Amino acid sequence: MKRFLNVLKYGLLLLLSGLLMWYALRGQELRLVGEYVRTANYGWLGLTILLSATGYFSRAHRWQMQLEASRQRASYWDVYHAMMVGYLANLVLPRMGEVIRCSVLQRTGRVPVQVSLGAVIAERVIDLLILAALMGLTLLLDFQKFWAFVVSLFSDRYNSLAAHQGLLVALLATVVALLLLTGYLLFRNLERLRQHALFVKLENFVRGLLDGVFSIRKLRNPGLFLLHTAFTWLVYYLMDYLAFFAFPATAGLTPAAGLAVLTFGALGMAAPVQGGFGAFHLMVQSTLLVYGISKEAGIAYALVVHGSQTLLVVLMGGISFVASMMKSGRRVKQVALS
Repeated sequence: MKRFLNVLKYGLLLLLSGLLMWYALRGQELRLVGEYVRTANYGWLGLTILLSATGYFSRAHRWQMQLEASRQRASYWDVYHAMMVGYLANLVLPRMGEVIRCSVLQRTGRVPVQVSLGAVIAERVIDLLILAALMGLTLLLDFQKFWAFVVSLFSDRYNSLAAHQGLLVALLATVVALLLLTGYLLFRNLERLRQHALFVKLENFVRGLLDGVFSIRKLRNPGLFLLHTAFTWLVYYLMDYLAFFAFPATAGLTPAAGLAVLTFGALGMAAPVQGGFGAFHLMVQSTLLVYGISKEAGIAYALVVHGSQTLLVVLMGGISFVASMMKSGRRVKQVALS
């Protein structure tokens, strides 16, 4: 039953991804889209792929620094391969890549899942804060253009929420009350619960998770951590901006437009669909439309950029998957012989 529900869940997400892609392509001249894709300058895209690869190496260094702060000594390549397997998994199982990469690292580097997962959560919180800052900068640089875009994007939903304000407040109050009641009951029965092995196991998992989350406070070199973070986001930006020059229609766009594509494209990639398929294309196409780029040119840009990055993840993630399997297999043999 559980397997059926999982298949159903991922099948529905795949269907959603397909619907978003259909919506992005709806009513457009596919011949023109194909022409934009065919005549793109793939030299610029090759440069963005190389940059993207350096970004992955940098992110692995950042994750390793977090793990070291939690007193976990995994090798760089174990950390890197586990991370890339996670990205590869996200192409098929949305948001499960974060868990899978921690499981892989446990097998190859003997890092407890709860600690590495806590570090991943901290990493995601940092990325979210940076994305929020970039969103603010984007609106500041091109306020007039994007104010109209954001309003048109969210006005219908806002009106719908405003019409049900009372219900939402009641739901929020109920959730808060339930959380407070749960916390109170846990506190009152803590000693009794600690007599159960399952609760002790859960408690240890949560402790390890918090240790990973707050590992950032114990970094040996916070400056280097910030440098890797800044470099990673600079690479993300250059990937989108330099790709403008691959298409005559987007070659004249400003650096601010690159920032806008990065910001709204990242929102699309964060959507719970396989690899951001459909959501990324729709967000990027809509963003470029604000800058006067036609829908056909916008979707062609999104297709080529997303496609090239997906191929890179498949290649690097595939190599990392094989390397992780070989390392894991050797470790099992060592355990069996010992």
